[in-house]
Amino acid sequence: MSQHTATHHGHAHGHQHTPGDPHTSGHRHSHGSHHDGAPLDWNEIAPLLERQAETESPAYADAAAWLGTLTPAQGIRRVLDIGSGPGVVTGVLAEAFPAAEAVAVDGSPELLARARERAREHGLDTRVSTLHTELPEGIAELGRADVIWAGNSLHHIGDQRAALVEFAGLLNPGGLMVLVEGGLPARHLPWHIGFGRPGLEARLDAANADRFAEMRAETPGHKDEPDDWRSLLADAGLTPAGTRTFLTDVPAPVSPVVRELALTHFGRVRDGYGDRLDADDRATLDRLLDPAEELSLHHRTDLFYLAARTVHTARKG
Repeated sequence: MSQHTATHHGHAHGHQHTPGDPHTSGHRHSHGSHHDGAPLDWNEIAPLLERQAETESPAYADAAAWLGTLTPAQGIRRVLDIGSGPGVVTGVLAEAFPAAEAVAVDGSPELLARARERAREHGLDTRVSTLHTELPEGIAELGRADVIWAGNSLHHIGDQRAALVEFAGLLNPGGLMVLVEGGLPARHLPWHIGFGRPGLEARLDAANADRFAEMRAETPGHKDEPDDWRSLLADAGLTPAGTRTFLTDVPAPVSPVVRELALTHFGRVRDGYGDRLDADDRATLDRLLDPAEELSLHHRTDLFYLAARTVHTARKG
């Protein structure tokens, strides 16, 4: 995807580039650098993306099960996972559609290698394959499919409308186009954390929304398009088949894995948003990340993880 990555859910997205959601999207796109131009180390980032996607896997499994109510699961023979990252969701889709080949599509060879390794570990290597390509240039070479899943990846393509038209052209009759876009910003902390100004995460959301707008504007071939996904899907010649939102709710106290995700997330926010935040909020982030601070993320008992991902679907007639 125009090798230009959002560091975050991801997809390294040290921040999920859903407007307002600075999280590490576990299901990520392939882009090769931070927004400040520094290269991404995919070998370093892959475990982070993987852990986050695994944390949200139950929600993705629920979403995939819902897709099975929209189209006969046994009739699905080929699924494309666009912006697959390390292949966690590719595996979820393979399990949801047991007669299908699931193809992890990404621009990062390192993440695709991990996707193949994951497939072997989960006994899915005969049905999960990978395809290294840059999008949107490589859409035509993806081949036909019965389900195309684009998880927080379409917004990394400049002309989203044109890309959806191309994706629709790959769908077999009766096939489903699935977009994971939007939802709600992830939450980790209560409104009042015991120091600093209350409402820290809401202000981080605002900073991320500004970053997201800049990312979109700088994407090659960018077209200013409202996020009316139902209309965009219909304009691509598809019939909207329903929209649902799926929740990941990990209450306090969290596991060490979820705590580590929060530490990585807030560390990336501090490093990436520095000049967008006031001195008080920067100081609050420093305290949250300081292992010696009693109320830091390392020790807090009120840390949680709450995320909502919205899934839009449309069927090819």
